[in-house]
Amino acid sequence: MRPLPTLLALTAAAAFGGLAATGLKLAFDSPAQAAPASPTLSAVPTLAGSLPASVEGQALPSLAPMLKKTMPSVVSVYTTQRVRERNPFADDPFFRRMFPQVPQERINQSLGSGVIVDASKGYVLTNHHVIVGADDVSVTLSDGRTLKAEFLGSDADTDIALIRIPAENLTALPIADSSALNVGDFVVAIGNPFGLSQTVTSGIVSAVGRSGIRGLGLQNFIQTDASINPGNSGGALVNLQGQLVGINTASLNPQGSMAGNIGLGLAIPSNLARDVVEQLLKNDGVVIRGTLGLETQSVDARLAKGLGLADPRGALVTRVYAGSGAAAAGVQSGDVVVAVNGQRIIDAPSLHNVEGLQPVGNALALEILRDGKTLNLSAQLKEQPRALDGAALDPRLAGASFADLPEALRQSGANGVLVKDVARGSRAAQNRLQPGDVILGASTGQFNDLAGFRASFEKKPAQLVVQVRRGNGRGNLLME
Repeated sequence: MRPLPTLLALTAAAAFGGLAATGLKLAFDSPAQAAPASPTLSAVPTLAGSLPASVEGQALPSLAPMLKKTMPSVVSVYTTQRVRERNPFADDPFFRRMFPQVPQERINQSLGSGVIVDASKGYVLTNHHVIVGADDVSVTLSDGRTLKAEFLGSDADTDIALIRIPAENLTALPIADSSALNVGDFVVAIGNPFGLSQTVTSGIVSAVGRSGIRGLGLQNFIQTDASINPGNSGGALVNLQGQLVGINTASLNPQGSMAGNIGLGLAIPSNLARDVVEQLLKNDGVVIRGTLGLETQSVDARLAKGLGLADPRGALVTRVYAGSGAAAAGVQSGDVVVAVNGQRIIDAPSLHNVEGLQPVGNALALEILRDGKTLNLSAQLKEQPRALDGAALDPRLAGASFADLPEALRQSGANGVLVKDVARGSRAAQNRLQPGDVILGASTGQFNDLAGFRASFEKKPAQLVVQVRRGNGRGNLLME
């Protein structure tokens, strides 16, 4: 009998038993939701199979030796959140006396995954959406130890969080250079889907640099056909050398997870995760982003025709802020940005996405079309303020603070400014502004984001009217 080809083991997969996840109802897992905590099950040996160790004396290739070293680095992350119940009778003394056992709060529990990236310091990487809003976070290691975790910081826009556990004898995953990944490279996803303890799925890199997905934040995803299911969030995507190349974060399935895996998994590149961790440690748990200091709009077919462009793509510059990195580089209104650092710019959101993934101080190589000619400029990113005090903009806004919209909303096409907080009794409160309002427009002029909102107040209007979205409604408020 002829020897089996070496690739047999890469194409043969151990059978994965079906799991009836009847308790889960997830529509479009973006990001893949942390799985609700389920009763503890005995560990299922996912690598065991009936294939022989050798055929005709030739050993079959196996991922088992690599996984034996890497799987102890992947942990289960359990979160608990106390949510106060809104009972209309809770404030009635008679009702409380008659029904003293009515619960005033409920406990939400969920389960995700994490990756140990520094054994000596106990650093564990996971997803922001796994731990956001949690009152308590605990980590269960592969050897069965369960430890309470300390929150160190997180970044909602890239969905990265860093926690720390006080443990010894940990095993960390070495971090690879994710920029070296190519479409077709073999990868393995390790995590805890549906609370089933450690599970391994394998596949290939389907795409790199994936972006433009509505409802997610800043995007530069690795796409893989390795199965990523609820509970895999925050787990490891590793190469065949057992090195971390990505943090599993989302599973795209328009029909929901009940429809089964369709091979559209997304992972955050390890290089991006490493950059975010460095910022979290440096900046007391937050990420400080840079900005070019310009406003743009997408080039559609109508604009392309008017500008004499052959291809309807790119970001048309509509405003350049004074003192910005773009202004210093010589960018002008009317320029069309078609590439940044060699990466094609399709529209305005793609330019914003590339800009948001770069740290403060980085210089971006801009390829620009101006009057039918191609220009190459270098613009340095300057620090982007995370919040603005309303009083610094206009006395009529005193007591309110404003922030940029979350990137998940920006990537869905939303523009405007978020009312972050409103002090009780302040002028802004008297003018009926509320936390959570979104300022869509104002009599000061047009703007898309926080920087544009600030720039619009260079000339104070005699009458200040803001257009507000509150919940599903819209209206205009006169600031007096």
